[in-house]
Amino acid sequence: MIDQEIQQRLNWALDGSRDAAELVLTYYQQSDLQVETKADSTPVTLADQGAEQLLRAQIARYFPQDGILGEEFGSTEGTSGFRWILDPIDGTKSFVHGTPLFGTLVGLQHAGRSVAGVCRFPALDEVVYAQQGQGAWWARKEGKPQSARVSSVGTLDQATFCFTSVNGWMTVNRLPLFEQLVQATRISRGWGDCYGHMLVATGRADLMIDPLLNAWDAAALLPIIQEAGGVFMDWTGECTIDGGNGISTIPELRQSVLDMLPR
Repeated sequence: MIDQEIQQRLNWALDGSRDAAELVLTYYQQSDLQVETKADSTPVTLADQGAEQLLRAQIARYFPQDGILGEEFGSTEGTSGFRWILDPIDGTKSFVHGTPLFGTLVGLQHAGRSVAGVCRFPALDEVVYAQQGQGAWWARKEGKPQSARVSSVGTLDQATFCFTSVNGWMTVNRLPLFEQLVQATRISRGWGDCYGHMLVATGRADLMIDPLLNAWDAAALLPIIQEAGGVFMDWTGECTIDGGNGISTIPELRQSVLDMLPR
């Protein structure tokens, strides 16, 4: 019964994220886009706020007993055991600079466990999604969804390493660690935010590390990475969305990465 309820919600999340993406695109690359700065010094736009309001309104309509946590409008308690975790635009800095590597994230928890996730890229017209026990899937434009699987790279020196920004590593005083990772891997690229994590999920990169990550950044990622055969964890090795940081990688690289990280 729970699996059916999760599937029902995932079906909505695919549709709801598409509606949110359409709204976001009405603001994308507009010269008069207004950008405000939040208390945590991160940017926010009417697109972020409007997309989350749209998702919240649909959840209230179709799943009124479910809880919600969103980046822009906080937490709403529920009674069903399900909780939605929303990031309407993950990668707002990319969005405001007209760069297409931003995503709309819809994560779903049941009884505190991450059970489904959708990561949709509005400007690329791609989506990666997963349900616990049902695999991960990747669809581009109008094409048929195909299985999303991590790569089979076996060693760090053959790996492609992605990151969001060097500033994040400086903020947590780990710039030397970042430099070590760049030197230890074959390729390093700033294909960041959720896009880097989905590159891992679809086998196009092998390691993505964020030194700073909120629950709404991570909630959709964890089930997708796991169902794609990968590992999503914090810097202690725990598979959690609440660690304050996040790593997406493949099982073969897990220990090598953890051995380099501070405890």
